[in-house]
Amino acid sequence: MTVNDYIAMNIKLIYVLLDGIGDLPHPSLNNSTPLSAAYTPNMDALAKNGCMGQVISVGTGIAPQSDIAVFNMLGYNFKNGSYVGRGVIESIGSNIHFRDGDLALRGNFATVDGNLQLVDRRAGRTISNEEAQMVCKTLSEKISFTDSDASVVVEPTVGHRVTVRFRHNRIKLSEKITNTDPAYDRVDGMGIAKPVVSSMHIEKSKAQENTEESETAARLVNEFTEQAIKWLEGHPINTARINAGKKPMNAILLRDSGNRYPIVTPIAEKYGTEVACLVDMPVEVGISKVLGMYAFDAGDIDDYEKKATTAAKLMEKFNILYVHIKGPDEFGHDGDASGKKNNIEEIDKRFFGNLTNRLKVNDPTIVISGDHSTPCIQKAHSDDPVPLLVSGNKALKDSSARFTEYYASKGRLGLIMGEDVLTTAINAVTK
Repeated sequence: MTVNDYIAMNIKLIYVLLDGIGDLPHPSLNNSTPLSAAYTPNMDALAKNGCMGQVISVGTGIAPQSDIAVFNMLGYNFKNGSYVGRGVIESIGSNIHFRDGDLALRGNFATVDGNLQLVDRRAGRTISNEEAQMVCKTLSEKISFTDSDASVVVEPTVGHRVTVRFRHNRIKLSEKITNTDPAYDRVDGMGIAKPVVSSMHIEKSKAQENTEESETAARLVNEFTEQAIKWLEGHPINTARINAGKKPMNAILLRDSGNRYPIVTPIAEKYGTEVACLVDMPVEVGISKVLGMYAFDAGDIDDYEKKATTAAKLMEKFNILYVHIKGPDEFGHDGDASGKKNNIEEIDKRFFGNLTNRLKVNDPTIVISGDHSTPCIQKAHSDDPVPLLVSGNKALKDSSARFTEYYASKGRLGLIMGEDVLTTAINAVTK
């Protein structure tokens, strides 16, 4: 029988990705990782009823962003520069109209000083939807390009995140440009995290090809960046933020350009069954749309009880459910090891505790992993492997006693690539 046959006939599988779960030993936790320091009785019980391993989500030496990492962890490995870029995925997830030849980029509201040195790449994170909407409205109304054929859409999403789409009436814009965000590089269309350093400044976007399409795209990005700084300086929202002791959102960093709609095998065709998902962030929503998953709402990002209840109900209808939980990643970026530990404990208690109590299907398989590591000591994504657990009565067992990086490194599943996780999990419960 094929993998598809096994899924269609025998499997009820919940696949949970904990964003940025992987970590390194941290001095504030007695040189433990947040995951190993956390009290996680529910995930540990699942570990005792399964087997573990480690995953390199995208490739050796690659510190991936969440978009390309999630695609790989769902079985999609874009090779030979075929990836379309995070900007496109976030545009799709944000319901921005996008057509081939447009240029889409992911953006961050940021705080800069008078010399364009970065004070905070995320403007303190504390950005309300109302603040973001008002700032983006101003930019949409005020920004104009020297090229009258060019236009821009600026759409806020969640917190410090924003999506920007450029369009040109005469030419198709090229994605072959560099980022203005100094914390990320772009390799074969993939966003790659660079080491975080204390001193960073907004960079000029450069054309990577000697073509009108590439040079025009870089010029539009640079004009947008310059005008955004101009119009955000002294903006009433920023005046109010400064008076309230908050960092102003006085610049936008852009990265991960893309200019074409992705063409992929639908996930239902790939695995022989319809796949549902619970996702929150625009990039995960975009991935679900691109792959043809059935996406469901489950409250706010940290509404773990509702996510558990919804997941349990969905498993009565679908054979595979993918759940993306954002929490741990943000604490990793902030370098808050204690906060990440506490967040993991909340997820264990409120999500996994409720999930295991509410599941009504026979012999469910629960797969837990992460899209990438976000070590608190580095405050950025890294290329370190993430733990993988395949748990259930049908799963092959090993000596795993806890869901931690240590037991993952000793598990019988070994070290595998992200694109092989689902196949490996299915094999672990069908052979």
